[in-house]
Amino acid sequence: YSASHVVVSLVKNYPNYLIINLDKLDYCASLKNLETVSEKENYKFIQGDICEPDFIKQLFETEKIDIVLHFAAQTHVDLSFWHALEFTYVNVYGTNVLVAAAHEANVEKFVYVSTDEVYGGSTDEEFDESSPKRPTNPYASSKAAAECSVQSYWERYQFPVVITRSSNVYGPHQYPEKVIPKFISLLQQNRKCCIHGSGLQRRNFLYAADVVEAFLTVLKEGKPGEIYNIGTNFEMSIAQLAKELIHLIKKTSSESEMESWMDYVKDRPTNDLRYPMNSEKMHNLGWKPKVPWKEGIKKTIEWYKENFHNWKNTEKALEPFPVTEPFAQLSGP
Repeated sequence: YSASHVVVSLVKNYPNYLIINLDKLDYCASLKNLETVSEKENYKFIQGDICEPDFIKQLFETEKIDIVLHFAAQTHVDLSFWHALEFTYVNVYGTNVLVAAAHEANVEKFVYVSTDEVYGGSTDEEFDESSPKRPTNPYASSKAAAECSVQSYWERYQFPVVITRSSNVYGPHQYPEKVIPKFISLLQQNRKCCIHGSGLQRRNFLYAADVVEAFLTVLKEGKPGEIYNIGTNFEMSIAQLAKELIHLIKKTSSESEMESWMDYVKDRPTNDLRYPMNSEKMHNLGWKPKVPWKEGIKKTIEWYKENFHNWKNTEKALEPFPVTEPFAQLSGP
């Protein structure tokens, strides 16, 4: 989803570059996100899977690829507890396939898009790029493992890889299984926000346009072998997020009325309280987030009014995810 914003920006701002968009078109993908550039001469869409080595090798042999931005991943934390092996396969094995092919093709720069979740949760410690990785769910574990694979190509071959770790990205184009578009879509359908546990878990939210600028900065200024935190100081609890959206969509400031739109359910097996990140290293490259929350969330709400049905199976995304103990189906009689 973040990648669609980056692709659109690259196609529009770099007409002399051919931008190749490789996507498997999994359940959460929508080519409607690329409609504004789909007819441009410097844009090419290829449907394919990074987990198919022969296909990926052929792609690098037939296309002159200078730079790789690797966004492809299974990303839903709740689902990762139930499909841990699939997440490992796509996120670790797929990354190994891609970085190996890119290295063989002598690519000039390979950017691996990771997540703040590799650090694990923290209530007070602010993570910088040298902080240890302590992932607490199968999704974050697979991203951390993939980072190690990518970094090894720098250590062994001096292959110019760059790793980014970003906060939660929100904005148009996001499949509504993630918290912000999910709450927006539920409220727009007069349904309650489904909140795991206490709702006190806090998340840092970064608008999509700011993330695009961050990746353009990394492409130009990011140094090979380095890791960059792409974060924001803007932080909000999930319960407060729900109240903000209820206030904006349902036009109410009444605390009791807000609570009536919130449905608290059992928490997921692990749910980190916070992921505070220090992004000074990115600031030193000349990037800082610019879009204020009020502006970004207003644009996001407006977009979902018109585009909720951009995916084939959007209704499914609004179902509560399983929050019972993972792997229960494997237990004996």
